[in-house]
Amino acid sequence: SILGDKTRMEELSVAKNAFIRPSPSSGSLGGVARKTRESIILCEAAGFDTIFVETVGVGQSEISVHSMVDFFLLLQIAGAGDELQGIKRGIMEMADGIAINKCDGSNIDKANVARSQYQNALHLFPSHESGWSPEAITCSSVENTGIMEIWEMVERYISFTKLNEYFKKKRNTQSKYWMYETINEQLKANFYTNPEIQKLLIENEKKVLSNELSSFIAAKRMLDKYFGEKGGSL
Repeated sequence: SILGDKTRMEELSVAKNAFIRPSPSSGSLGGVARKTRESIILCEAAGFDTIFVETVGVGQSEISVHSMVDFFLLLQIAGAGDELQGIKRGIMEMADGIAINKCDGSNIDKANVARSQYQNALHLFPSHESGWSPEAITCSSVENTGIMEIWEMVERYISFTKLNEYFKKKRNTQSKYWMYETINEQLKANFYTNPEIQKLLIENEKKVLSNELSSFIAAKRMLDKYFGEKGGSL
């Protein structure tokens, strides 16, 4: 696959200690592929101690990424309307930090106003389980300002959560989550690729659409068929 952003990473793409890998979505919402977590573990095993996972920002993808990273950074821009109205509360609550990009030129004042708005909004949400208080910081990738401040915020977070042992607890929770998620995905895939179920799906879908069967009865019949076959083969 081709990552358009990579062509704009003029310095990072040629850095010898950096590795950039586009990840095909494979049908996963928001470009977060099912194998993203495995890729993270593989990169860690290869010796990379800092791994960035980027999403396209559609909502559901952020929830997936939050379950596989240590620090969740929400990247925003100012001057695109009412910033706070354009962001979902759920994503704001997940954020460990917010970066307002494009704080340069004629946009500096707007970026600073947006930073204040986001910082105030963060105080309205329930406290994080980690005990950490999220921060909003302005930055400019063009002028290379605020970047170090963001990284220092990340390092403070890591040190803070390691000290109160939340860092380890979160990683353990994520490992358990992905074990069950993998089981669920495999069960779902096995169900829908079953030849008998594929035939029944078409038949039952027609009956549901013609009001011959309720959705629940149709689903129960197919599940009974599926588990009956599985039970008979054990």
